[in-house]
Order: sequence, then C-alpha cells, then structure tokens
Amino acid sequence: MYQLDQPPAHVGSAVVHRQPIVHPDRSVFGYAVRASVMAPDGSVEPEHRVEHLVEAQYRILDPDLLSGDKLLILRATTRVMMGGHDLPPAGGGVVVEIPGHMTSGEDAAEQVIALKHMGYGLALGDYTGMPAHDEFLSIVDYVKIDVAAQADRLDQLVAHVHKCGAHVIAERADSRDRIHAALSAGADLLQGPMFERHRSDAGRQLSAGEVQCFELVRLLSAEYPDQDAVVHVVESDPELTMRVLHLVNSSASGVRRRIDSVRQAVVLVGPRQLNALAMASLVDARTAAVGPLWSVLTRALTCSRLAGTDAGYVVGMLSAVASHLKLSIDSIIERSGVSEAIADALRDQTGPLGPVLAAVLAHEENDTAAVVAAGYEPIEVAHVHLAAIPEALATATALATAAA
Repeated sequence: MYQLDQPPAHVGSAVVHRQPIVHPDRSVFGYAVRASVMAPDGSVEPEHRVEHLVEAQYRILDPDLLSGDKLLILRATTRVMMGGHDLPPAGGGVVVEIPGHMTSGEDAAEQVIALKHMGYGLALGDYTGMPAHDEFLSIVDYVKIDVAAQADRLDQLVAHVHKCGAHVIAERADSRDRIHAALSAGADLLQGPMFERHRSDAGRQLSAGEVQCFELVRLLSAEYPDQDAVVHVVESDPELTMRVLHLVNSSASGVRRRIDSVRQAVVLVGPRQLNALAMASLVDARTAAVGPLWSVLTRALTCSRLAGTDAGYVVGMLSAVASHLKLSIDSIIERSGVSEAIADALRDQTGPLGPVLAAVLAHEENDTAAVVAAGYEPIEVAHVHLAAIPEALATATALATAAA
C-alpha cells in the first residue's frame, strides 16, 4: 500500500478491468475487458488521450486465460477500428466493442463492417438512443446500455434495439434493483461483478451438505488444523469424499499410484485445495458451469496475494460464497468459525484484512476511486487480479471435473 498523501507511483499506467457478462440465470456468457488510465488528480483520463497505453495492454493479453471458452469483449481504440490492430486473431470468440463516440467518424460504418468481415463479433457501447447510432444497430450483434445512466428510458431503449435485431447487454447491473430493472426491460445479458454485495435471503437454511462444507472451512481456518477432524468431515460427506479422491488421483496431481485412503488423499491435497473443494461443493460447480467457482477462486487468490497471508484467501473465498449463496455475512462467520480479523473484514471491511477485501471488491466493480480509498494502487490490484485469473481457471476446471 502507499500513503494517501503521496502521489500514486503508477499514475499513467493502464489498469485492466474484467467483468463477467451473464445470462439472467447467472450462467456466464462471456467477459468484458477494458483498460483505463488514472490522471494525477485521481480521475480517469479520457480514452482518446491514452489509447497507446491501452493498446500496449491489448497486445499482451491472452484471450484464452481471460475468458476460457467464453466470448471476450474488448473495447476498440482508433487503431483497432482501422483494421483490428492490437487484437487477438479473429474467429476465436473475440467481440469488438465500438465506443459510442467513435460512431460519428466519417468512415466509422465502413470500419465496423470491415471488422465484421474479418470475423470479429461486434458490440456497440455507450448506447443512448442517439439517431447517429441507428445505422449501427443493424450491423452489430450486441448493444451495451448503462442501466444506471439510462434508468428513465431503459424500456424504450431496449425495445428499440430489439426491433433492430441486436441483443442488449445491460451494463453496470451491479445491484438487485438494477438487475431487476434490466430484466424487466427485457435485457438479454447482464454485465457487472459476478457477486453482488450484501445480498442475502432472510431465513435461508443451510442443507446438510453445506453445513459439512462450512465445518471443513472452520477446521482448516485454525492455526493448527485437527487432521483427524478434517478426515472425519470429508469421510462423512460422500460428495466431498468423491471429490477429494478424484482430485488426488487425477493426472494433474502427479501421484504415481492410485490413492484409495481418504486420510492419505487429505494429506496430499493440502489445506488450500481442500478449502477450494468445499467451495466447489457450495457453488455446485460442474464442468458446464465453472464460471462462479472461477470467480470465487480469483477473488480468493487476489486477496491472498495482496494480503500476503492464507487468511486473505479465506476472506476472499467466504465473501464471494456468501453472495453466491445469498447467505448473510453473520451466518457465514458463525458457520465457518473464522477469526475476528476475518470476521471484521467480512462484516464491514475493517481490521487488518478489511482494506484488502475492499480494494478487490472495488476493482471487480471497476471503481478505481474506491480502490485508492482502500489504500491500494489500482495498477497493483489489477496486476494481481489478472495474474490470479489463469491459476483460478486451472483450479476451478480441475475441481469441476472432479464433480462431473
């Protein structure tokens, strides 16, 4: 972290943001990636002034690691518009998002059509219903509408886009009210953080399997986990037993002989993987729906690396699972039996781990100012988050395969 009375060390660097785009049932459709650059005063630089920095980031992005087998939506720069420069090859599930301000150029329509002929999918960003945008509605596949900014006209805008034959992505669908408004208006897809903050269903009761998973988390959160108790919890849950044995006997584990003992498997898998296995059971991860678990593990790894402790991993993991399962934070704390430091971070982002979670949540919400307010440099959080994505995907895929 840096002191807030000093200028950030990385002002002028591009901060890469990645958000899931999901269907109404929260299954993942794709991922939207864009880069922004902070000005010295903490504001975001206008896109046209920092395109060279954004393009430099695009040239080193790996679409497979960012989006897996889902679509990847990248926001266009001037060079991108002029022939797909700096983009991954067409045909690999890449969609180019055309910023609204770029539609007014003399050759804009021809450039967009050329990108389509090259094999890129197309999305129109920043749609506000301007007549100048209408000619693009029949060309693009998707249209992004900011739910917060266009709340009063959302129904009208969505209906007009549908009439022209494009699908609507509701951007900034980051609260229950905005998600409800977007779906009521007929939006096809939602863009925002995978997990909403502070969302719980009153009276939500845990199933027997969920209780077992949280008991495992509680045991593993101890400074010196009781190995016998851990083995007992795993053995008493058929699904956890199956997943642990499947994981330890998979080709990725490197074990040369088959392991049939749960005790041996628990030792070989280790505490962090056991925690992840519990989370996989809680989010009901399967190979066909690995997105939520991928997001859980990405947040957990990012928090862990920023905090420099395994406690950060638990904070990130439990905060995401609480939102996914719509459980209150207090019930999560009670069931998992975590330390006061973890509990404080989960409740209100206070204590030694609170700023870490606050910064990661803000980054997921594309809120650069809130990352700074938490005491972190946006570029640092962005880099750690991006580095966590491929590791989280590999782990999530392995765990989901164990559940298949």
